[in-house]
Amino acid sequence: MKLTIGHLYPDLLNLYGDRGNIQCFRKRLEWRGIEAEVIPFLSGDPIDFQNLDIVLLGGGSDREQEIVCNYLLDIRDDFHKFVEDNGVVLAVCGGYQLLGKYYKTDKKTIQGLSILDITTEWQPERLIRNIVLNSPLFDTPVVGFENHGGRTYIKDHTPFGKVFYGLGNTGKSGYEGVVYKNVIATYLHGPLLPKNPHVCDYLLERALKRKYGPDVTLSPLPDELEHAANQYIVDRYSDKKYVLKETIKRHT
Repeated sequence: MKLTIGHLYPDLLNLYGDRGNIQCFRKRLEWRGIEAEVIPFLSGDPIDFQNLDIVLLGGGSDREQEIVCNYLLDIRDDFHKFVEDNGVVLAVCGGYQLLGKYYKTDKKTIQGLSILDITTEWQPERLIRNIVLNSPLFDTPVVGFENHGGRTYIKDHTPFGKVFYGLGNTGKSGYEGVVYKNVIATYLHGPLLPKNPHVCDYLLERALKRKYGPDVTLSPLPDELEHAANQYIVDRYSDKKYVLKETIKRHT
């Protein structure tokens, strides 16, 4: 078996260690004897989504997002088809914002891809801190680091998680990120996947099932240290008991 991972515009979108997510994808496949091919697509490169199984769209500054958006708009239809065909996408911070309709900064409005029915508006006070989520997708908390000036309004989309500690999409909604089909869009940096191997495996398994059929499953890996580190963050930032599998309703 083999998965092909497309890293979109790493020359412009690579804040807070987004390349670490690529390395996590690669190593967790290789440790299981599954071939992993990573293709970096630099600014202006043609992208054939039909040959990709996973896409990573990372974070960048407002200026870099504006540059990237000009490239993304040229491939919007193909990217949209990939998502609707259950292609696996991890979009982080700036990538998360670009999947929406627009990002309104203090100076201009950056047009998004409209793949997600979300909008983002800039506020002068940045939302910066460690963050812990309770996601219905997992029995284990999701941890990371957020640093964003945009407030993202997700309308009827399903959030990635409920904020257990931190600020999330708007600092007030109590929710973070979006899950849509096989897309996870989130503000969690860190990078996200090495801190949360269960999230990495979720995305990998979705990609494998899409390519090779519903019976494909991933063999477990010895993640005791990773889970211990995850639990340390949870215990450090809250004295509340983590609630497993809490139902998250659609949030407007």
